[in-house]
Amino acid sequence: MDADIDAVRVAMTDDGPIPVVVLAPEEDDGVLPIFIGFEEAVSIARGMEAEDIGRPLTHDLTLDLVEELGGRVTRVVVSALEDNTYIADLHIDTPRGDTVVDARPSDSLALAARTNAPIEVETEVFESGRRDRDEFEQLQDIREVAELGP
Repeated sequence: MDADIDAVRVAMTDDGPIPVVVLAPEEDDGVLPIFIGFEEAVSIARGMEAEDIGRPLTHDLTLDLVEELGGRVTRVVVSALEDNTYIADLHIDTPRGDTVVDARPSDSLALAARTNAPIEVETEVFESGRRDRDEFEQLQDIREVAELGP
């Protein structure tokens, strides 16, 4: 199913802040929350804002490498859930043909945010992690918690 990055939020817990990227499928009221690292959450937010901070950070560099080698990110698929860990496939069109790279969802979503590549979630993966959107509406936006300056 097709999805969009609805938000990048932070859940405040007893163990500290935990970032979560919230994926919202187009044809469903629910969302798929994927808890990720703080740096990856900031990178996704930067990609969504298309903010140029000068020197490339890791996901900017990765995208620059893909493009310099003649590739183009064509889509991201959150394809599986194994031992409570989400698995993603990064689809890249290269001069040698299409290729699929195994990647963390956070890294794949950071690249999708920079390229506007479509995001898909396998139906069974969505159903296994589906939550109500209301659960995440009150959480702080990552931009309120992290300083996104250079």
